[in-house]
Amino acid sequence: MTDERWQEIIGQIKDKFQISDQRTEDLPEERGRGSVEIVEFIGPLGRMKLERTTQPLVLGKKTIGSRRIGSQTTVKYLYSESEKIHKFKAYRFDENNNEWLEIKMERKEMIF
Repeated sequence: MTDERWQEIIGQIKDKFQISDQRTEDLPEERGRGSVEIVEFIGPLGRMKLERTTQPLVLGKKTIGSRRIGSQTTVKYLYSESEKIHKFKAYRFDENNNEWLEIKMERKEMIF
């Protein structure tokens, strides 16, 4: 998803619904470098949340270690300085279980 498309979606949400929370968080160290933009709002399915994850493109990985018993193996990733990848996920809040459930969407089935 491009930056322009993401801003267009945010604009549509602001026009149609009330945004309850909008924030940007850094990814945890175990998930790699990058950030997550989160928008929460009250939509047609109740409380909804959109997440857009931005990370540098992984160009390759290098495994460092030996074949001896008990030795450790580490993986070093080579990241692109200029290219980024974006992942988009949508969630709805399940009041019964008090948790966020991911909405599986087919292409061109956006509900907002």
